[in-house]
Amino acid sequence: MSISLNTCILILKEHHLLKSSAVQDSVPTKMDYISYDSRDIQTNTLFFCKGAGFRPTYLSMAKDNGATCYVAEQPFPEGKGMHALVVRDVTKAMALLSAAFYRFPQDDLFLVAFTGTKGKTTSAYFLKGIFDKMNGGKTALFSSVNDVVGPKPEDTFKSSLTTPESLDLFRNMRRAVDNGMTHLVMEVSSQAYKKNRVFGLTYDLGFFLNITPDHIGPNEHPNFADYLHCKLQLLVNSRKCIINAETDHFSEVYAAATTTTNPDSIYLFSRQGYENPDLKVPVDFLFKSEETDLIETKFQLFCASDKVKHLAIEGEYTLDMIGDFNEINGTAAIIGAGLGGANHDHAAEGIRHVTIPGRMETEKTKNHGLVVVDYAHNKASMMALMGFMKKEFSNPKIIVVVGAPGDKGVSRRPGFSQSLSVFADKAFLTTDDPGFEDPMDIAEEINAGIDHAKVDVTIELDREKAIREAISMAGKNDVVLICGKGADPFQKVRGINTPYPSDIVVARNVIKELEK
Repeated sequence: MSISLNTCILILKEHHLLKSSAVQDSVPTKMDYISYDSRDIQTNTLFFCKGAGFRPTYLSMAKDNGATCYVAEQPFPEGKGMHALVVRDVTKAMALLSAAFYRFPQDDLFLVAFTGTKGKTTSAYFLKGIFDKMNGGKTALFSSVNDVVGPKPEDTFKSSLTTPESLDLFRNMRRAVDNGMTHLVMEVSSQAYKKNRVFGLTYDLGFFLNITPDHIGPNEHPNFADYLHCKLQLLVNSRKCIINAETDHFSEVYAAATTTTNPDSIYLFSRQGYENPDLKVPVDFLFKSEETDLIETKFQLFCASDKVKHLAIEGEYTLDMIGDFNEINGTAAIIGAGLGGANHDHAAEGIRHVTIPGRMETEKTKNHGLVVVDYAHNKASMMALMGFMKKEFSNPKIIVVVGAPGDKGVSRRPGFSQSLSVFADKAFLTTDDPGFEDPMDIAEEINAGIDHAKVDVTIELDREKAIREAISMAGKNDVVLICGKGADPFQKVRGINTPYPSDIVVARNVIKELEK
């Protein structure tokens, strides 16, 4: 693949991004590779000088390794002798030029995106399961757990970001198209819009699941208004919008969808019997719980409005994942599948046995209760998880192992304290990707906000030891919730991914030892 300098200039001018350009007569004007990493350079590379930590020495390295053109928000002396494209926003420029370099792969995919404070991953996996049943396994996936770009083992790999950087995003889209994928289901984070990772993309279906304060801090969003604004951009950039009518800030969410989408292409869903005086438009889909146990969840889906009666997706559905909150995620996925051409049989069979690493992975023990590993990592997901356990399992004693990451998600910490105070009986505060912060400081910050008259707290920074102690102390009817890390096989410590067995592996080893 390649892109010409003239094409780059035309695209940047069209989007009013180009401030100035410097063209070198003696340098090739065709770029055969693109990169934002000075260590990943080939001959005739188009190089993007991006990031708050960008240093001019990176440009020197890129030039020495074969880069012939750079894109930046200011000219650099280190780029002398290279073509230079000086732009107003290098992240927007990278998104647009990456899409062009990889020949606009989004045009060859049915593109579905989910946003929300919680539920994105599960909903995306559910919809991929259904689409795979419908299209013979030709569904790509970009998620916070794994990316899937084809049918071979090497086409599935651990994701580094919930939504990849734009250059990586379009490269993986092209790989998916070349591998025969026809659909792409992806999670879109608030940071994806904050940092222009999906700039220029339009989705066939865009889902808004829910919104609660999260990702607010010095390295993320300055306040909730900014967080909500970034989330809403998904609806502004979708041809059809599907919204959970039970979400907080519904009026703002619905208004954002109507700015670019006709109301006939906006679809609402909610639990049967839900009432909201602010809801001025009819709900199109309703769902109703049937039953749940330690193994599966059953619910009914109904097409409630005239505009969706033609969709053949009404009926009963069964999930291998427990939790009434997963009925919301399942309903969203089934609606997306119906709008994408699936029927009830496709949807019921495709969603039936979907599981997600690190999401509601359960182990029923003989003498130490139910052990659940889940990615729950903010107040909303913690409240939903613990509330479900209290309601469904006869008010069990709840023992929680949880920590908070360093360097980001600072706003989550009071939420952990509040949710533990409402539902937990015992809490083990431990290490969870401390980054460059002291994990003891993080644990003590959470501990300070807990109501100790309700919750017995132990700070144990060795996560494996904390899990061992939690399961060991649990009785036959107790519930142990291991939250936050999910399936991650590492701890992020001072910029290094330090190997860690993963929560479910640790839990299973502890259970095996205790129940010999």
